[in-house]
Amino acid sequence: MSGAVKGRVMVLGARSEIGLAIARTFAAQGHPISLAARRSEELEAERADITLRHNVDVELLEFDVLETAALGPFVQDAPGLPSVVVSVIGAMGDQRDSETDVAAAAQVFRTNFEGPAQVLGLYAERMISEGAGGTLVGVSSVAGDRGRGSNYVYGSAKAGFTAFLSGLRNRLAEQGVHVVTVKPGFVDTQMTRGMDLPKALTAAPEEVGVAVLRAVEKQRNVSYVRPVWWLVMRIICALPEGIFKRTKL
Repeated sequence: MSGAVKGRVMVLGARSEIGLAIARTFAAQGHPISLAARRSEELEAERADITLRHNVDVELLEFDVLETAALGPFVQDAPGLPSVVVSVIGAMGDQRDSETDVAAAAQVFRTNFEGPAQVLGLYAERMISEGAGGTLVGVSSVAGDRGRGSNYVYGSAKAGFTAFLSGLRNRLAEQGVHVVTVKPGFVDTQMTRGMDLPKALTAAPEEVGVAVLRAVEKQRNVSYVRPVWWLVMRIICALPEGIFKRTKL
């Protein structure tokens, strides 16, 4: 990532607080930015602010990860190819709704796994075919490390996304395209507002932005935004099933 010319960074899901924090972090390093999201015109104020603060080009792109038929044209027909593509798309949904409403569960599965996996897979193919190399970043979740009763629909979708990223990284290891998996843990955003979250385990969106930047620069494979989450999840994953079933996690 060194050199006078910085590569463009595409943020998929840029309407989220984490997405904007990632965009601002890369823009502060001189990277031109593409903000892709539904109702992208509503990001005009953020576009102007990032442009003014960091003197970089910022474009808005209309993008809906659930419009499967449009993903191919979005990736293939766009002029220029970003050097970094970050998918920060996600939605927790309501666990109880997902247990009783197949449409609600499908929305969680599609938003957290199907769509992000498909669009990053398409970018991988374009990076390979153009011989451009690059970095793909998937913002997944610690919730995918082990299914828990409180959020296993969301967690299983993230587990699928994590496995997809791992497989893609393995496949592309010698083709000049690096794949990074980022696991933020709790983040203080609108999605978690009102929850009683432990401060030691809760990151600000800006921390996620810095973690993504560092992971890209250092070509990390998997990054826990707060390293303590690695230890927490190793303990949770090590619990025998008989004990785990009696927990309320």
